[in-house]
Amino acid sequence: MGQRLQGITGILIAGGRSKRMGQDKRRVELGGQTLFERALNVLQDLFEEVLVVLAEPDPGLPLQGARVVTDLIPNCATLGGLYTGLHHAKASRIFAVGCDMPFLNRDAITRMATLDAQADVAMARLAIGLQPMHAVYSKACLPHLERMAQAQQLKVQELTRVEGLRVRLVEESALKTVDPQLLSFFNINTAPDLEFARKLLASGGAW
Repeated sequence: MGQRLQGITGILIAGGRSKRMGQDKRRVELGGQTLFERALNVLQDLFEEVLVVLAEPDPGLPLQGARVVTDLIPNCATLGGLYTGLHHAKASRIFAVGCDMPFLNRDAITRMATLDAQADVAMARLAIGLQPMHAVYSKACLPHLERMAQAQQLKVQELTRVEGLRVRLVEESALKTVDPQLLSFFNINTAPDLEFARKLLASGGAW
């Protein structure tokens, strides 16, 4: 394990409501670990403080010493999880991922987390669109997230359009040098997604 990233808290958003999957994604196994464990292990390698954000308490999760917080704004999906993580983080900035992202890449996370220390939002802009998970947010985002939640405007990507926030959009080319296939951003929402991930692991195309 190398030196941990300073001045930034790792946030694992693991709400628990997996409607499209039909089962609790956090407990789905891949490569001998659950999706939850895979993501948490990576964050704990990289960050001094790691917070796990849940929709509601779940005593059965293997937390490995991580601090758990529950949604301050319920029923607001990822946006509510981000708000909660930012509110509780000791650092002024967070790096947030979802627990359904099985191929998190330490180098890609480091690139995103250190690219612009002044950014209130640092988000990847891929060919498929903006990626609100695997992104950096500062506490300056809190009032805007609260306003968006109250208005039920739950697309976190809209933070990039908020006047007054310093936004850094990170292009594919800046990430492909450390993650050529951009697998860091792959997430499992459906049974076919899981099957794809298992085939990728079996073929040696990911780990």
